[in-house]
Amino acid sequence: MRKGQFDIPLAIVFFCLMLFGVVMVSSVSVYQSYQITSAMAAKGLISEPTNSFYLWRHVWRALISVPLCFLMIYFPLNAWKKAALPLFVVAILLLVALFLPGVGANYGTSTSWISIPLLPSLQPAEFVKLALIFYLAVWMEKRQELVQSFQYGFIPFTILLSLVVILLALQPDFGSVLVISVMAACMFFAAGGNVFHIFAGGLMAAALAYPIIMSKEYIRNRFMVFLNPDLDPLKIGFQIKQALIAIGSGGWFGVGFGKSIQKFGYLPEVQGDTIFAAASEELGFIRIVFLLAAYFYIAYKGYSIANRAPNRFAMLVAVGITSWFVFQAVINMGVNLSLLPLTGITMPFISYGGSSLIANMIAAGILLNISRYAEGNTNPTHRRGVGGAYTAKPRARVRA
Repeated sequence: MRKGQFDIPLAIVFFCLMLFGVVMVSSVSVYQSYQITSAMAAKGLISEPTNSFYLWRHVWRALISVPLCFLMIYFPLNAWKKAALPLFVVAILLLVALFLPGVGANYGTSTSWISIPLLPSLQPAEFVKLALIFYLAVWMEKRQELVQSFQYGFIPFTILLSLVVILLALQPDFGSVLVISVMAACMFFAAGGNVFHIFAGGLMAAALAYPIIMSKEYIRNRFMVFLNPDLDPLKIGFQIKQALIAIGSGGWFGVGFGKSIQKFGYLPEVQGDTIFAAASEELGFIRIVFLLAAYFYIAYKGYSIANRAPNRFAMLVAVGITSWFVFQAVINMGVNLSLLPLTGITMPFISYGGSSLIANMIAAGILLNISRYAEGNTNPTHRRGVGGAYTAKPRARVRA
């Protein structure tokens, strides 16, 4: 790809996914829209209920995200590198703000939203992902000769990641914890990190998480349902059971667009966390395969862009963004298919949610920006950077 032209096929996939999300929200959110606007009408806040409450809010956020994406395509990459530390500090402060009285807002079982009167609500976890990607990319670029070391590479990486993970776990937002952990591990591996260190750290994290899982009843119930999807289908197993019913009802060709039965109060958060199940019911397996293919294509193109990135920083950012999109989609689908324990997490570009969609489109624009400078030469020892020459130093041998 010649310099100055972004990856147009990848951009088309991003925008098609966003448009697909708008279309699906218009279909699956009608019942929830009517329910929430009926309550608002009863309080005199609006004149009459409507079926399009979530749709128009989603459309408005999509319209905001599109110019932001195009802006990111041409925004200087070096500016993100210089702003990595301030952005990371702001992200941490936003996570801390969730625990301040009158700032953090409860939604379900977690406090994941900043809600201040007269200001739009904000879910910090979505923007923390991007801030962490930038900071880890800068940090790993500076430590390229030490990243394989256990003492000077893996331990500092773990401490840095734990700072974010602990704040997310306290909300609790285990969906974001899982996505960020996998995303960061992919970046660490791409930077040259020791695979054994990554797997050992994952096992240790699982061991430390076990007491937390057992101490929280609702988390324990989610793991019990994961191990036995037929357990208590009217209470703790209700969401998974209904999601499986929706997916199974779709069959090969679906029940038809707009004809989902499960969206009428059976699927919780149908416009958000379980939109994949509702889409599978309406479209069927044959058509939902195209959705899976879109994320496979993002993975292929994203990692290809990373492999041909102009410098180490851009390569790590591309790996982080691609891993974020792909693994978050995999986790969302895995939860709906009962292949993973239940956790609330959106489908990238598709689910309803302003913070999620805007953060996704900003990150997509940055990935497309990196594609403008992707080179045919994949030799990692010498690449010409965006802002000038970049030559990687020979890696020193460091004992773990």
